[in-house]
Amino acid sequence: MTSTDQPNGTTGTVDYLGYQTWYRVTGSLDPDPDSDKAPVVIVHGGPGMAHNYCLAMADLAADGRAVIHYDQLGCGNSTHLPDRGADFWTVELFVRELRNLVDALGVGNRFHLLGQSWGGMLSPEFMVADGKGVLSLTICDSPASMPLWLDAAATLRAELPADVQKTLQHHEDDGTTDSTSYKEAVEVFNAKHVCRIQPLPQDVKDSFDQADADPTVYHTMNGPSEFHVIGTLKEWSIVDRLGHITAPTLVVAGHYDEAMPAVWQPFLDGIQGSRSHVFPDSSHMPHIEEPEDFTAVVGSFLREHDTQHQEN
Repeated sequence: MTSTDQPNGTTGTVDYLGYQTWYRVTGSLDPDPDSDKAPVVIVHGGPGMAHNYCLAMADLAADGRAVIHYDQLGCGNSTHLPDRGADFWTVELFVRELRNLVDALGVGNRFHLLGQSWGGMLSPEFMVADGKGVLSLTICDSPASMPLWLDAAATLRAELPADVQKTLQHHEDDGTTDSTSYKEAVEVFNAKHVCRIQPLPQDVKDSFDQADADPTVYHTMNGPSEFHVIGTLKEWSIVDRLGHITAPTLVVAGHYDEAMPAVWQPFLDGIQGSRSHVFPDSSHMPHIEEPEDFTAVVGSFLREHDTQHQEN
């Protein structure tokens, strides 16, 4: 494990399977001994989208807690493995990576877990497989199953202009989803349902650019776009396992989110005592689109559960 102090926090790497998981800590992992604020670990989306677009969540450190960002293996500042196939890129790989990280940082017995998009799929998987030391779970803009996600995507896609729909279908049928015209058509969808702030904020653009530079994980597990999912996650679901999660759970989404209510309702139905909040002016990134309200809502939830200890 290595670390370096930076003006905006501490960055470093943790060894995992002989590779390197990069992390950044905003605030201190050794807070005031009189403080009860537990660290929160931010699990980014994609898969393979890197942490940058979640950096606004560092504002959760304002109340004195540490905020931990990291890049999952295969993206961002962590080790890239473009030659690895689908048998390597599994949910279990990323569950074990997360446990390895929190233990290496010394927070594995007491921390909050916040997952965004794919991160909000991975975080419940972590809770079902492990969950030790997690005080609370926040699921942001995430589906409980990929079939539900695809149904929602089809609904939203059908509302796009006819010429955009035609372009998308043409390239998907021909297998030319790497074409410029397909990517431009995808951007029409993204501007409505992924991030409504245009042009994209730099942190968001940085994550997209990194994924474009090395799309190995995204293409393998997801596919070429948010709504054309042909990767290994196509049949993924955690719906039938949600009863195993007993941590206090908050589910959030945006009113215009590609994660429509039907995709996250199973979290509320399946996790006892869970609750939700919808941000009225946001799509898939309320932490970017309504940052002050996001910090207030999530920060309040974390403070509510700082003194609890959860073990699955």
